[in-house]
Amino acid sequence: MQSRERKIGLALGSGAARGLAHIGVLETLQREGIHIDMIAGTSMGSLVGALYAQGKNINQIKKLAIDLGSKRFSFLLDLGLPKTGLIRGRRVEDVLKLTFGDAEFRDLDIPFACVATDIESGEEVVIKQGLVRDGIRASGSIPVILAVAKWRGKYLVDGVLVNPVPVSILREMGADFIIAVNVTPDAQERLYEASEGEMQVKEPNIFNVIMQTVYIIGSQRAKFSMVGADVIIEPQVTHIGWGDFHRASECILQGELAAQDSILEIKRKLA
Repeated sequence: MQSRERKIGLALGSGAARGLAHIGVLETLQREGIHIDMIAGTSMGSLVGALYAQGKNINQIKKLAIDLGSKRFSFLLDLGLPKTGLIRGRRVEDVLKLTFGDAEFRDLDIPFACVATDIESGEEVVIKQGLVRDGIRASGSIPVILAVAKWRGKYLVDGVLVNPVPVSILREMGADFIIAVNVTPDAQERLYEASEGEMQVKEPNIFNVIMQTVYIIGSQRAKFSMVGADVIIEPQVTHIGWGDFHRASECILQGELAAQDSILEIKRKLA
């Protein structure tokens, strides 16, 4: 049993398709009676975190991830000639509106914040007011791929550039025990795993180059952003590509397994 005097925060990191592992982590924590008092998320972590904070049950979140993943999110692509990204993001915004409606952060069942990056100043922007869908849209605006999001006079892109696993935000929110979930594998670790197999490395396309660049930055910053976490959960998702949304079930399972491996440590530290 955890002490209800401790305020437990959950930091859900960026990672595109790998971020679906957060669903499995949440399922395991819930099953083991680990009550989450607040959540902070970056990029895909902001989407999963917001769904949970809104009160959607795990089965609902799983179904949404698997349904969207089976289509490989292709229906969200609206290619054109926008000024700030290859994808305009209108379809993404439509899906977010359908999912969250006009819910504001203050309406959520669990206190929640998400992280984006001010593309002009390079500074971290913490969003915890206004429409939830606007915060998620900004937090996951992958540079060059997805058009920047305008929020309160700022132009924002993916929070992975400044705070991939937002432990520090939870401290500011008042958490005194923090569980961090990192799904951004170290670039060198991925290279090592690839070399263990016999697959030929294919020449990357422009999307792969952009995403790999973003996540090389993210994997390096993740080490620093997790400083201060009491427990770090790292699902084994190095073999899953950033766009492998069709492998949602596998990602969720890896999240469950990694969280289960950390349960004894969490309960011991809470005790």
